[in-house]
Amino acid sequence: MSPTFRVLFKLATLVLPVSAFAQEPPQSSTRWSIGAGTSVTASPYAGEETRIRPIPLIGYEGQRFFLRGASGGVHLYNSDQFTFDAILSARLDGFDASDLGRAELRANGVNRDLLSDRDDGIDAGVRATYRTAYGDIALEALHDISDASDGYEVSLDYRYTWHISRATLTANAGASWMSSRLAGYYFGTLDEEVSRGVTEYSPGSAVTPHIGMTLMQPIGSTKWALLGAVEYRHLQSELRDSPLLESDRNGIAQLVIGLSRRF
Repeated sequence: MSPTFRVLFKLATLVLPVSAFAQEPPQSSTRWSIGAGTSVTASPYAGEETRIRPIPLIGYEGQRFFLRGASGGVHLYNSDQFTFDAILSARLDGFDASDLGRAELRANGVNRDLLSDRDDGIDAGVRATYRTAYGDIALEALHDISDASDGYEVSLDYRYTWHISRATLTANAGASWMSSRLAGYYFGTLDEEVSRGVTEYSPGSAVTPHIGMTLMQPIGSTKWALLGAVEYRHLQSELRDSPLLESDRNGIAQLVIGLSRRF
């Protein structure tokens, strides 16, 4: 990814709401929502501080097109029970090598000066969602189209929503299978780094289970709502053994809080 494209892409992702709020919208004539929030992520990378990112929360729901979370797309088929979508999704897993800890990497046998940055990416793919009285099941397949990792990912997710008074609470659990190229780009060492003297590490393909919870609490009788979400992704041994990661880090935790208004 060129430096210019990378900057434009990062600017573009600022107008996308965070993926933690990418739930099916409530039945309403409202199409737009806008607000602001903060994302706090406990980075697994060696010596990197907690990532804190302000995020505008903007969403749109139309008959065919939608914008939800860090993704948007078009309904190719949409019924009360089954939906099949074509989607574009932002992958914000990149990092700057200079943000990693020199001493922590040295303890892992890695010279930070020999590392390259990892770019964010843009994925394209499809998502199928099946709705039942016992919750929703979604199957998603994505492929990187931005020349970052050139990898792909297949995810299976289950979620269930409770309506408590006017609040909406959604729990979700699932797992994602990452191809060897995707896992290798963000958790392994690159060929260009190995040629500089970095120890080769290739995790191969990997499965990352995840669980999460999202809460939307309306404020009074207004169209404003408080939003909160937590998610934890467990890193299996293929990823935890990466020399780029903290030795005692088993997963990635993220908290998102925000305030949004419907129109």
